Amino acid sequence: SSDLCKSHPTSSRATSSPAMAASGEGVGVTRPEGCCGRLLNQQEAIAVDEELMASPGFSIDQLMELAGLSVACAVAEAFPREPESRPAVLLVCGPGNNGGDGLVAARHLHHFGYEPVVVYPKPNQKQQLFVNLVTQLAQLSVPVESALPDSLDRYCTVVDSIFGFSFSGAVRAPFDEVLRRLSADSVPPVVSVDIPSGWDVEKGPPSEGPFLKPSVLISLTAPKLCAAHFEGRHFLGGRFVPPSIVEKYKLKLPSYPGVSQVVELPSSKI
Repeated sequence: SSDLCKSHPTSSRATSSPAMAASGEGVGVTRPEGCCGRLLNQQEAIAVDEELMASPGFSIDQLMELAGLSVACAVAEAFPREPESRPAVLLVCGPGNNGGDGLVAARHLHHFGYEPVVVYPKPNQKQQLFVNLVTQLAQLSVPVESALPDSLDRYCTVVDSIFGFSFSGAVRAPFDEVLRRLSADSVPPVVSVDIPSGWDVEKGPPSEGPFLKPSVLISLTAPKLCAAHFEGRHFLGGRFVPPSIVEKYKLKLPSYPGVSQVVELPSSKI
Protein backbone atom coordinates (compact mmCIF):
# COMPACT_ATOMS: atom_id res chain seq x y z
CA SER A 1 0.00 0.00 0.00
CA SER A 2 1.05 3.62 -0.41
CA ASP A 3 1.86 3.94 3.30
CA LEU A 4 4.71 1.46 2.76
CA CYS A 5 6.66 4.19 1.01
CA LYS A 6 9.15 5.83 3.33
CA SER A 7 8.60 9.29 1.94
CA HIS A 8 6.87 11.22 -0.78
CA PRO A 9 8.55 14.05 -2.67
CA THR A 10 7.26 17.52 -2.11
CA SER A 11 4.23 17.84 -4.35
CA SER A 12 4.65 20.35 -7.13
CA ARG A 13 2.71 21.54 -10.10
CA ALA A 14 3.88 22.58 -13.53
CA THR A 15 4.53 26.28 -13.65
CA SER A 16 5.74 28.67 -16.27
CA SER A 17 7.06 32.18 -16.11
CA PRO A 18 8.09 34.78 -18.69
CA ALA A 19 11.72 34.30 -17.67
CA MET A 20 11.52 30.64 -18.65
CA ALA A 21 9.33 31.00 -21.72
CA ALA A 22 12.04 30.87 -24.37
CA SER A 23 11.60 27.74 -26.43
CA GLY A 24 14.18 27.75 -29.16
CA GLU A 25 16.31 29.82 -31.46
CA GLY A 26 15.03 32.91 -33.19
CA VAL A 27 15.47 36.68 -33.35
CA GLY A 28 15.72 37.98 -29.81
CA VAL A 29 15.17 34.55 -28.30
CA THR A 30 17.73 33.19 -25.87
CA ARG A 31 18.00 29.45 -25.49
CA PRO A 32 17.56 28.70 -21.78
CA GLU A 33 20.35 26.88 -20.02
CA GLY A 34 20.60 25.07 -16.72
CA CYS A 35 23.11 23.12 -14.71
CA CYS A 36 23.30 20.59 -17.58
CA GLY A 37 24.08 23.24 -20.19
CA ARG A 38 21.85 23.81 -23.21
CA LEU A 39 18.34 22.40 -22.99
CA LEU A 40 17.67 20.27 -26.05
CA ASN A 41 14.94 21.15 -28.52
CA GLN A 42 12.89 18.41 -30.16
CA GLN A 43 15.07 18.10 -33.25
CA GLU A 44 18.23 17.88 -31.15
CA ALA A 45 16.75 15.26 -28.84
CA ILE A 46 15.92 13.09 -31.86
CA ALA A 47 19.37 13.71 -33.35
CA VAL A 48 21.15 12.72 -30.13
CA ASP A 49 19.32 9.39 -30.11
CA GLU A 50 20.19 8.80 -33.75
CA GLU A 51 23.83 9.66 -33.14
CA LEU A 52 24.03 7.37 -30.12
CA MET A 53 22.87 4.51 -32.32
CA ALA A 54 25.01 5.52 -35.32
CA SER A 55 28.37 6.66 -33.98
CA PRO A 56 29.03 4.89 -30.66
CA GLY A 57 27.07 1.91 -31.90
CA PHE A 58 24.41 1.53 -29.22
CA SER A 59 21.40 -0.57 -30.17
CA ILE A 60 17.85 0.55 -29.42
CA ASP A 61 17.61 -2.39 -26.99
CA GLN A 62 20.63 -1.11 -25.06
CA LEU A 63 19.40 2.47 -24.89
CA MET A 64 15.95 1.36 -23.73
CA GLU A 65 17.43 -0.94 -21.09
CA LEU A 66 19.68 1.82 -19.74
CA ALA A 67 16.83 4.35 -19.81
CA GLY A 68 14.42 2.02 -18.03
CA LEU A 69 17.01 1.17 -15.40
CA SER A 70 17.53 4.90 -14.79
CA VAL A 71 13.77 5.38 -14.39
CA ALA A 72 13.55 2.54 -11.87
CA CYS A 73 16.50 3.98 -9.92
CA ALA A 74 14.88 7.44 -9.82
CA VAL A 75 11.60 5.94 -8.56
CA ALA A 76 13.47 4.00 -5.88
CA GLU A 77 15.31 7.14 -4.80
CA ALA A 78 12.21 9.35 -4.75
CA PHE A 79 10.03 6.71 -3.08
CA PRO A 80 12.34 4.53 -0.97
CA ARG A 81 10.71 1.40 0.39
CA GLU A 82 10.71 0.24 3.99
CA PRO A 83 12.43 -3.08 4.73
CA GLU A 84 10.15 -6.08 4.17
CA SER A 85 7.63 -3.96 2.25
CA ARG A 86 6.66 -4.13 -1.42
CA PRO A 87 5.20 -0.71 -2.35
CA ALA A 88 2.90 -0.77 -5.35
CA VAL A 89 3.93 1.34 -8.38
CA LEU A 90 1.64 1.93 -11.36
CA LEU A 91 3.45 2.39 -14.69
CA VAL A 92 1.38 3.76 -17.58
CA CYS A 93 3.11 3.03 -20.89
CA GLY A 94 2.53 4.40 -24.36
CA PRO A 95 3.10 2.54 -27.63
CA GLY A 96 6.49 4.08 -28.47
CA ASN A 97 10.01 4.08 -27.06
CA ASN A 98 8.98 6.09 -23.99
CA GLY A 99 6.53 3.31 -23.20
CA GLY A 100 9.31 0.79 -23.71
CA ASP A 101 11.36 2.62 -21.06
CA GLY A 102 8.43 2.10 -18.69
CA LEU A 103 8.21 -1.62 -19.46
CA VAL A 104 11.91 -1.99 -18.67
CA ALA A 105 11.51 0.08 -15.49
CA ALA A 106 8.69 -2.20 -14.31
CA ARG A 107 10.98 -5.23 -14.56
CA HIS A 108 13.75 -3.54 -12.59
CA LEU A 109 11.32 -2.27 -9.94
CA HIS A 110 10.14 -5.85 -9.43
CA HIS A 111 13.73 -6.90 -8.75
CA PHE A 112 14.22 -3.85 -6.50
CA GLY A 113 11.43 -5.14 -4.24
CA TYR A 114 8.49 -3.08 -5.47
CA GLU A 115 5.15 -4.35 -6.76
CA PRO A 116 4.83 -2.91 -10.29
CA VAL A 117 1.57 -2.94 -12.21
CA VAL A 118 1.68 -1.90 -15.88
CA VAL A 119 -1.10 -0.24 -17.84
CA TYR A 120 -0.41 -0.65 -21.57
CA PRO A 121 -3.47 0.54 -23.53
CA LYS A 122 -1.97 0.22 -27.04
CA PRO A 123 0.69 -2.52 -27.04
CA ASN A 124 3.30 -2.38 -29.77
CA GLN A 125 2.99 -5.87 -31.26
CA LYS A 126 4.80 -5.05 -34.51
CA GLN A 127 8.32 -4.81 -33.05
CA GLN A 128 9.83 -7.87 -31.41
CA LEU A 129 11.62 -5.72 -28.83
CA PHE A 130 8.32 -4.69 -27.25
CA VAL A 131 6.90 -8.21 -27.42
CA ASN A 132 10.02 -9.39 -25.60
CA LEU A 133 9.64 -6.76 -22.88
CA VAL A 134 6.03 -7.78 -22.18
CA THR A 135 7.04 -11.46 -22.16
CA GLN A 136 9.76 -10.69 -19.59
CA LEU A 137 7.13 -9.08 -17.34
CA ALA A 138 4.84 -12.09 -17.74
CA GLN A 139 7.70 -14.36 -16.65
CA LEU A 140 7.84 -12.37 -13.39
CA SER A 141 4.02 -12.36 -13.00
CA VAL A 142 3.97 -8.57 -13.30
CA PRO A 143 0.40 -7.60 -14.31
CA VAL A 144 0.04 -5.85 -17.68
CA GLU A 145 -3.44 -4.34 -17.99
CA SER A 146 -5.15 -2.48 -20.83
CA ALA A 147 -6.88 0.20 -18.72
CA LEU A 148 -6.36 2.16 -15.52
CA PRO A 149 -7.68 0.49 -12.36
CA ASP A 150 -10.82 1.94 -10.78
CA SER A 151 -8.84 3.11 -7.76
CA LEU A 152 -5.27 4.39 -7.58
CA ASP A 153 -5.19 4.62 -3.79
CA ARG A 154 -2.84 1.69 -3.20
CA TYR A 155 -0.04 3.05 -5.38
CA CYS A 156 2.73 5.16 -3.89
CA THR A 157 3.44 6.72 -7.29
CA VAL A 158 2.35 6.64 -10.92
CA VAL A 159 5.08 6.51 -13.57
CA ASP A 160 4.13 8.46 -16.70
CA SER A 161 5.85 6.65 -19.56
CA ILE A 162 3.28 7.57 -22.20
CA PHE A 163 4.72 10.15 -24.61
CA GLY A 164 8.36 11.02 -25.26
CA PHE A 165 10.29 13.70 -27.12
CA SER A 166 8.99 12.73 -30.57
CA PHE A 167 5.37 13.41 -29.58
CA SER A 168 3.52 16.27 -31.26
CA GLY A 169 -0.07 17.26 -31.95
CA ALA A 170 -3.23 16.57 -29.98
CA VAL A 171 -3.55 13.75 -27.46
CA ARG A 172 -5.89 11.12 -28.91
CA ALA A 173 -7.96 8.33 -27.38
CA PRO A 174 -7.46 6.37 -25.23
CA PHE A 175 -4.68 8.51 -23.81
CA ASP A 176 -6.75 11.72 -23.56
CA GLU A 177 -8.93 10.14 -20.89
CA VAL A 178 -5.88 8.55 -19.24
CA LEU A 179 -4.26 11.99 -18.89
CA ARG A 180 -7.47 13.51 -17.54
CA ARG A 181 -7.65 10.88 -14.80
CA LEU A 182 -3.98 11.12 -13.93
CA SER A 183 -4.08 14.92 -13.70
CA ALA A 184 -6.67 14.88 -10.89
CA ASP A 185 -5.53 16.23 -7.52
CA SER A 186 -6.38 12.95 -5.79
CA VAL A 187 -3.90 10.94 -7.87
CA PRO A 188 -0.66 9.73 -6.23
CA PRO A 189 2.50 11.69 -7.12
CA VAL A 190 3.42 11.33 -10.79
CA VAL A 191 6.93 10.57 -12.06
CA SER A 192 7.28 11.61 -15.71
CA VAL A 193 9.83 9.96 -17.98
CA ASP A 194 11.77 12.57 -20.01
CA ILE A 195 8.69 14.60 -21.05
CA PRO A 196 5.55 15.08 -18.94
CA SER A 197 2.81 13.61 -21.12
CA GLY A 198 0.64 16.20 -22.82
CA TRP A 199 3.41 18.83 -22.70
CA ASP A 200 4.96 20.39 -25.75
CA VAL A 201 8.56 19.14 -25.90
CA GLU A 202 9.82 22.71 -26.22
CA LYS A 203 7.10 25.00 -24.84
CA GLY A 204 5.98 23.00 -21.83
CA PRO A 205 2.38 22.75 -20.57
CA PRO A 206 -0.23 23.44 -23.28
CA SER A 207 -2.87 26.15 -23.04
CA GLU A 208 -5.60 23.58 -23.68
CA GLY A 209 -6.07 19.85 -23.66
CA PRO A 210 -5.13 17.29 -21.00
CA PHE A 211 -1.62 17.22 -19.57
CA LEU A 212 0.08 15.86 -16.48
CA LYS A 213 1.52 17.80 -13.55
CA PRO A 214 4.34 15.59 -12.27
CA SER A 215 6.03 15.88 -8.90
CA VAL A 216 9.16 14.17 -10.25
CA LEU A 217 10.85 14.34 -13.66
CA ILE A 218 13.53 11.94 -14.85
CA SER A 219 15.31 13.47 -17.84
CA LEU A 220 17.15 10.99 -20.03
CA THR A 221 20.55 11.80 -21.61
CA ALA A 222 20.00 15.56 -21.07
CA PRO A 223 17.02 17.77 -20.12
CA LYS A 224 14.78 19.02 -22.90
CA LEU A 225 13.50 22.58 -23.32
CA CYS A 226 10.20 21.84 -21.59
CA ALA A 227 12.13 21.14 -18.37
CA ALA A 228 12.48 24.91 -17.97
CA HIS A 229 8.80 24.89 -16.96
CA PHE A 230 9.12 22.12 -14.40
CA GLU A 231 9.38 22.61 -10.66
CA GLY A 232 9.83 19.54 -8.52
CA ARG A 233 12.39 16.80 -7.92
CA HIS A 234 14.42 16.47 -11.10
CA PHE A 235 16.67 13.49 -11.84
CA LEU A 236 18.99 12.90 -14.78
CA GLY A 237 19.67 9.44 -16.18
CA GLY A 238 21.94 8.36 -19.00
CA ARG A 239 25.35 7.51 -17.66
CA PHE A 240 26.67 6.55 -21.06
CA VAL A 241 26.82 9.73 -23.15
CA PRO A 242 30.17 9.94 -25.01
CA PRO A 243 32.26 13.15 -24.94
CA SER A 244 31.63 13.84 -28.65
CA ILE A 245 27.91 14.35 -28.03
CA VAL A 246 28.52 16.35 -24.84
CA GLU A 247 30.76 18.75 -26.78
CA LYS A 248 28.61 18.96 -29.90
CA TYR A 249 25.46 19.94 -28.00
CA LYS A 250 27.24 22.10 -25.41
CA LEU A 251 26.11 19.95 -22.52
CA LYS A 252 27.46 20.23 -18.98
CA LEU A 253 26.47 16.88 -17.56
CA PRO A 254 27.00 16.47 -13.81
CA SER A 255 29.00 13.69 -12.22
CA TYR A 256 27.00 10.66 -11.14
CA PRO A 257 27.54 9.63 -7.51
CA GLY A 258 29.23 6.28 -6.86
CA VAL A 259 27.76 3.59 -9.08
CA SER A 260 24.36 5.29 -9.38
CA GLN A 261 22.49 5.39 -12.69
CA VAL A 262 20.83 8.71 -11.79
CA VAL A 263 21.84 12.03 -10.31
CA GLU A 264 19.43 14.49 -8.71
CA LEU A 265 19.65 17.98 -10.15
CA PRO A 266 19.35 21.14 -8.06
CA SER A 267 15.71 22.00 -7.47
CA SER A 268 16.22 25.69 -8.17
CA LYS A 269 17.45 25.21 -11.71
CA ILE A 270 17.63 22.61 -14.45
